[in-house]
Amino acid sequence: MSTQAAHPTLLIPGPIEFDDAVLNAMSHPSQSHVGAPFVNTFGETLKLLRKLFLSSDPTAQPLVVSGSGTLGWDFVAANLVEPGEDVLVLHTGYFADSFADALDTYGAVPTQLKAPIGSRPTLEMIEEALKAKNYKAITITHTDTSTGVLSDIKAISELTYRVSPNTLVVVDGVCSVGCEEIRFDDWGIDVVLTASQKAIGVPAGLCIMIMSGRSIQTFEARKCKPGSYFASFANWLPIMRNYEAKKPSYFATPSPQLIHALHTSLIQITSVPMEQRFAKHREVSRYVKNSLAEMGLKQLTSEEACQANGMTAAFLPEGVTAPELLPKLLSKGVIFAGGLHKEIATKYFRFGHMGVSVTNGELGHIEKALAALKESLEACKK
Repeated sequence: MSTQAAHPTLLIPGPIEFDDAVLNAMSHPSQSHVGAPFVNTFGETLKLLRKLFLSSDPTAQPLVVSGSGTLGWDFVAANLVEPGEDVLVLHTGYFADSFADALDTYGAVPTQLKAPIGSRPTLEMIEEALKAKNYKAITITHTDTSTGVLSDIKAISELTYRVSPNTLVVVDGVCSVGCEEIRFDDWGIDVVLTASQKAIGVPAGLCIMIMSGRSIQTFEARKCKPGSYFASFANWLPIMRNYEAKKPSYFATPSPQLIHALHTSLIQITSVPMEQRFAKHREVSRYVKNSLAEMGLKQLTSEEACQANGMTAAFLPEGVTAPELLPKLLSKGVIFAGGLHKEIATKYFRFGHMGVSVTNGELGHIEKALAALKESLEACKK
């Protein structure tokens, strides 16, 4: 059982509920960010990230910087793509639009490949697009938080290497890292960007990435300076390499408390094989989705292969609105999220099931949420 103060159970697609040990790590006493104790912790954290991403490639480099997952878009756009270069953005929801905006801000030329809401571009569509133009990078939202659509990273990466081998494979894993299968080395991914507050299970405030040796070489071969100062790999890569080697280094001050929390969470996550963690999220996801179906609810994503394992997006029943349902859930101690996709935002809700709420069944979060949802829907229909 948790020792946290009583509070509604937060089951949105991030931030999520946090383990007691992670929250306790946030109360670590103040430390020098260049002192040996903190540098050692940061160095261990970067090595643990390699385990999280299933990477043993010494040319790859993990990176942790204060900021949100959105900062990862800036890192990619400012460092890996030069003004005027083309980027293929696979669109499965709201966050592809935002990634495209970030790329455009730095002078790149994004082309969005779209699919109907609740689905994803087919491999045939992607192959046709890659053959039509030379793209510097292809960006893929692994799980789009607005729709719950899951992309097939392995298949897309294999396709890209076959059709356009010089194109960098960039994965937005903000809502997937820690709950969906990602094999950085085996799948030939060049960049995964994510954030601390979702399946990694740490309070918001950290942008987390891993870059392949190829992506670093791409950065080093730039013809012009990065379009950002704070988000420049020229400033951050030496820092991360030094921290991982447990050497004090400084560019901008990190948050010792957040790094300690991340270190604690990564120790917990990597204490079991990642395959076991992925399987548990798949198991609970299927249970949640089957339970919602028994309540008569229909998912935004009808095809099982496209359904995320860390969240479920479901249409509201006819005659029921989110402003009616969500307060009833809250009165029963459960928080879900309303719709986010601008075209259908009022028509659905989102249920996040990832991290400690999934891996620690003793907390009872999932059963509590399903019972509250069933009761709240019945109350809405009266």
